[in-house]
Amino acid sequence: MIFFHLNEYINILKYVTFRSICAFLCAFIIVLLSGNKLISSLKKRQKNGQPIRDDGPQSHIETKKGTPTMGGVIILLSIFVSTLLFMETNNRYVISCLAITLCFGCIGAIDDFYKIYRNNSKGLSSKKKFLLQSIVVIAAYCICRNYTSTTVYLPILKNFQIDMGCLFVIWTVLVIVGSSNAVNLTDGLDGLAMGPVIMSSICLAIISYLVGNTIFANYLHIEYVPGLSEVCVFLSSLVGASLGFMWFNAPPAKVFMGDTGSIAIGGALGFVAVISKHEIIFAIIGGVFVIETASVIIQVIYYKLTNGKRIFLMAPIHHHYEKKGWAESTIVFRFWIVSIVLGILGLALLKVR
Repeated sequence: MIFFHLNEYINILKYVTFRSICAFLCAFIIVLLSGNKLISSLKKRQKNGQPIRDDGPQSHIETKKGTPTMGGVIILLSIFVSTLLFMETNNRYVISCLAITLCFGCIGAIDDFYKIYRNNSKGLSSKKKFLLQSIVVIAAYCICRNYTSTTVYLPILKNFQIDMGCLFVIWTVLVIVGSSNAVNLTDGLDGLAMGPVIMSSICLAIISYLVGNTIFANYLHIEYVPGLSEVCVFLSSLVGASLGFMWFNAPPAKVFMGDTGSIAIGGALGFVAVISKHEIIFAIIGGVFVIETASVIIQVIYYKLTNGKRIFLMAPIHHHYEKKGWAESTIVFRFWIVSIVLGILGLALLKVR
């Protein structure tokens, strides 16, 4: 916003692509420069660090115990600073993205607070968490409904769309809350969630740019949303912040982002998917998140139906592979590879209509 006002004097600042690159670099540098100070501060305030599941892999208890959490604070701070510096003045889509990120980040922070400072390993109950997230999404929908259509588009099928009408608010809640908790579930190994988050952010940035450009939108037969290309600045900040955080979160992690980061990031990605009208494509791009969530749902349902039997050795599915003897780094890199492939597939489907 601050640098956008200089576009009368510096012509290149008119271009969202250039400002997106600046936002990416700014967010990356902020995290990199402030990371060590944040980690030191968190260590002083957190005696035991991130609570570790007693029934989890033994290696987690041995190597991850005492690692500080709530590192998502620095991710969110860098996103806000870099986005506000380079975004277009009063762009409603970017402001909405920041608002959703802040609200979901606060919910995650409350959850982390209960786990760390109230000695409640489970944090907020699932019902309370879902309720708070749903209230935020419904509030955002009420604010944004005047400039967001209620149409859902299916990939591959040209000109095929479903107008959900008043049911669109339920769809919005499912997408955003589902995305938020899916990223949270995926954040179980050092650096595991960051790879799919970065890939999803890059793909959604490309999609937002195309959707916000009338020429590309008409060429690809996708709905044109004026002003949406500015969301690239926000998503570029998210990519930069995530890469910077990986410097400290790479195995062995010096800090975890906690629910403060994962819930906020997941909610932001889900919101962008909704306003860009590419929720189904996002489910493909973020397929790793979908797989992780599906593994938990399948495990719980099967466990209840069979009186205690399990399909997976442990859920989410990344723990299943840990139990099978896969090294943590192997799981992380292979999930990253899957995420890259799914991201490319999702982008390819934009043209297949």
